[in-house]
Amino acid sequence: MSAKDKADAVYSALLQRQGEQWVQPRIERTQRLLTLLADPQHTYRVIHVTGTNGKTSTSRIIEALLRAHGLRTGLFTSPHLERFTERIMIDGEPIIDDAVADVWEEIQPFVELIDNELVGEGDAPLTFFELLTVLAFVAFADAPVDVAVVEVGMGGLWDSTNTADGDVAVFTPIDIDHANRLGSTVAEIATVKSGIIKDGAAVVSALQSPEAAAVLQRAAAARGTRVAIDGEDFALTTGRLAVGGQLISVRGLAGQYDDVYLPMYGEHQGANAALAVAAVESLIGAGTQPISDQIVTDGFSIATSPGRLELVGIAPTVLVDAAHNPHGIHALVEALKTAFDFDDWGVVLGVLDDKDTAGIVAEIASVASHVFATAPDSDRARDADGVADLAEAAGLTVTVHPGISDAADAARAWASEGDRRAVVIAGSIVLAGEALLLAREEDWKAGWNN
Repeated sequence: MSAKDKADAVYSALLQRQGEQWVQPRIERTQRLLTLLADPQHTYRVIHVTGTNGKTSTSRIIEALLRAHGLRTGLFTSPHLERFTERIMIDGEPIIDDAVADVWEEIQPFVELIDNELVGEGDAPLTFFELLTVLAFVAFADAPVDVAVVEVGMGGLWDSTNTADGDVAVFTPIDIDHANRLGSTVAEIATVKSGIIKDGAAVVSALQSPEAAAVLQRAAAARGTRVAIDGEDFALTTGRLAVGGQLISVRGLAGQYDDVYLPMYGEHQGANAALAVAAVESLIGAGTQPISDQIVTDGFSIATSPGRLELVGIAPTVLVDAAHNPHGIHALVEALKTAFDFDDWGVVLGVLDDKDTAGIVAEIASVASHVFATAPDSDRARDADGVADLAEAAGLTVTVHPGISDAADAARAWASEGDRRAVVIAGSIVLAGEALLLAREEDWKAGWNN
């Protein structure tokens, strides 16, 4: 059996377990397994990242800055776009298949032991995400890494990743999402997310609503620390368009970093970069020592965020964005308005059923000239007709398509028939992954062939 086959077999075994949407407010199960494995998550420093939107991009910029310091890094994010090994990165590359198989073999006897204990107690075996978290923590220890950047799966307080003790707690913007799990108000959601703050840890936060900011400040004070806040303690001071991204200036906690190239579009990505700088300053120099200009330049230059305003096609222009809630779609819309010079946008839109589809449509309506309604390849997808009904109710021109291939073909044909038209594919991380794979297979960057 090849290394890839072995790694895929591990993924298949994980998929047999309760899925990522099966979430209970507890971390004790994960901790029991990690204790048997000698707590690998305590063998390296950790930057822990939570929030509603921007977690993955911020985590990836943080990791790139750490790697530019010469540190060996681990990065744990979710979900993946194309292959599950993307979720566990070591020194900027997806974990190799052999390492996946080796770690699984290492932990499997202990997994069986905990599973048997849980079943004996009338509980279910360990879940997909609980085991994936453990796999990542062990892989980082085996590598070994100096620092792990760990993105929360859902919430914070009871998320499996909170078995690690974050040296730095990072909060991207907090808004309504996963309301059935985290709470129906921003304050309730912020309370769950604030649970990643550990005693004496550094805390950095994006600009938050007053409700979220108050929760974070109270939680930090209770842990004997304070929150460094975007706009007060650090900030994105300027940003202007550049080829393939933007030039930004950041006032950090300890230094000023001017006119640095960031190969990502959108003011929100500039804000993510400022938050990343503050997080790294907090870890490396306790927020009092600036990062060298060369390290910031090098770190930003290698930072990537696949599926986040990613250019995947030319003639016509096609972008893919993983925005999947109203807050994320709002950031996408602002970036389309400010970073690109097109008159008409065709939007390929597919959404999962547990998302606020009406809110997503309301946000996209200000730029969409034509909506190509479709459905991600997921048993949790909202049907394309339901998406279309909401788009039509918002006064948009809509056509319905059975899947990403048909929707993308129709959108690209529409864009090629007019001047200053472009396409954006958004609404779901699952859809974004499908689009990236399709764009590569059909070579959209070669241009439209009708």
